[in-house]
Amino acid sequence: MKYQNPETVHAPLGAYSHQIEVMAPRRWLVLSGQIGMRPDGSLPNDPLEQFELALDNIRKNLQAAGMEIENLVKLTFYLAGDMDTARRRGISAEWLGNHKPCSTLIYVAGLATPDIKVEIDAWACE
Repeated sequence: MKYQNPETVHAPLGAYSHQIEVMAPRRWLVLSGQIGMRPDGSLPNDPLEQFELALDNIRKNLQAAGMEIENLVKLTFYLAGDMDTARRRGISAEWLGNHKPCSTLIYVAGLATPDIKVEIDAWACE
């Protein structure tokens, strides 16, 4: 297995890797939950901006592994607090384009810190 933390994404905040690549008959990429944090470590207050940044961090992890959004097979969304559902769905639809990976949405009481409102984990394969 190959553990990586791309330089284009903020450093891990704890004991985890941003991605673990598993080589098998197919090449799998497993991403840790990505939060809406900028590369400089700053975190916006707006939950929808965090949502967009978390998706961007997934894209950057995919690119660092030579993959694209079309390689995603599973997304799990964890949301804490209120968020405009219609806008969130619109952001997701635009980001995914025609690609439709498996997806799970879970509302949670809280995440790693009270300021984090979004976390998204992903599985990709080629």
